[in-house]
Formats: sequence, C-alpha cells, structure tokens
Amino acid sequence: MNASPHGILHLIPVSLGNAPPERWLPAEARALAGQLDTYIAENAKTARAFLKAIGTVRPIQEITIHTLDAKTGDRDIAAWLKPIAAGGQIGLVSEAGCPAVADPGARVARAAHEMGIRVQPWVGPSSILLGLMASGLDGQRFAFHGYAPVDAGERARQLREWEQASARHNQTQMLIETPYRNAAMYGALLAALRPTTLLCIARSLTTDQEWVRTCSIADWKRQPPPQLDKQPTLFLFLAKG
Repeated sequence: MNASPHGILHLIPVSLGNAPPERWLPAEARALAGQLDTYIAENAKTARAFLKAIGTVRPIQEITIHTLDAKTGDRDIAAWLKPIAAGGQIGLVSEAGCPAVADPGARVARAAHEMGIRVQPWVGPSSILLGLMASGLDGQRFAFHGYAPVDAGERARQLREWEQASARHNQTQMLIETPYRNAAMYGALLAALRPTTLLCIARSLTTDQEWVRTCSIADWKRQPPPQLDKQPTLFLFLAKG
C-alpha cells in the first residue's frame, strides 16, 4: 500500500449488529481495512469477527491487534503508533459503529495528532447520527449522554434534568443502555418525562431487526411496550419549552 510519509491512522467503522458488510461499509473502506496488518481495538475477538466479515489479504492470525481498555496507558498508545510515524498505517475500530465517537478510541486519535500522524475517518454507521436522522427530532441542537445512572432514583433525577435542558435549549437528548436493561430504561423514561415530551426508540439500526418510532410519552403509555430485550437501542427525546 502507498503510505503517507507521516503515517496514517485509519478510523474504520464496524457493524452495529448482524448485517452484511456491504450494507454499512463502502467498498473502498472494506478494501482498505482488509489490507491493514495492524489494528487497535477494544476487543480482539470482536475485531477478528469484523475482519472475517470483510475479508483480509493475509490470514487473520497474522494481523496484530492491540487491545485498548481503561488500563491502557499513554505510553502504550504511543508505542503502538510509533511504527506508523515513519509512514506505516494502522486501523482503529470500535466495539460497534464509529471509532472515537462515544468511544475510548478518541484517546488514540488525539495521540496520533500529537505525534504528527494523519488521522483519516472512513464513512460508516453511527447509531447516534442514524437515530437522530430518523427520529424527526431537532437535528440542529443535540446532546449525547451515554449511560444514565443505574440507581432508579438517581436515574429519574438525571432524566428530568436532561428534559429540563431539552426544553430550555430546544435540544434533543440522546442516551443508550446495556441491552438487557432496555426495558427498565424504557419504563424509567415513561415514568420520569412529561406526557408531551417526544420520545424516539431506535432499535437495531442497519440490521434486519431495525425499528424506529417517535411518539409523545402519553402516546407511548397507550400502547404495548416495544420489544427491546438484548437489542442495541438508542433513546432520544425532545421536550417542549
């Protein structure tokens, strides 16, 4: 492969769920990802599954995968990136969706900039943007919060605070939950938010199980709860000021 004289860190999106690669990753990105011989990933097993799905020019067992976790130090990241400072190339992948967006890979991208390494993002799925696009909620002003508190009381207080911010700034609020706790989060949202607040449920985006719907809290309460168990889901809401 032709390499930049200063090296390239490729930010390569991965699947949001069980779906063929051609549905969520452009052909050029798949071809590039299949040629790289070194990756940085949160989970080596998940990274290998991604590489198996897209196809590689060399056996997967010959591809180096550095594991990035909460214990990874800045020196480790710098050591992983050092070989590409002279012109090499490395791929960075997330557990799901786009690396470095609501993802620890941002540390790697920042380190690359500090080392003068080119950072190249590739087009692919982001549940945050896809959910926002499909929700019909405000796409000009929005905030992604990650996870709400697990404690029921703290969670309810946090949801109400986010709702107040939404009403004050006309700002769409977005959050996720561990898939097996989706039903509990859905119930917490219905209990904490105002009847007029609009809530969007975006489930299993880009897969055959994809389902997106936006209703007021009052309308959600009048219908059976959606099937969300063990399926990646994004929750979005917008309160009226």
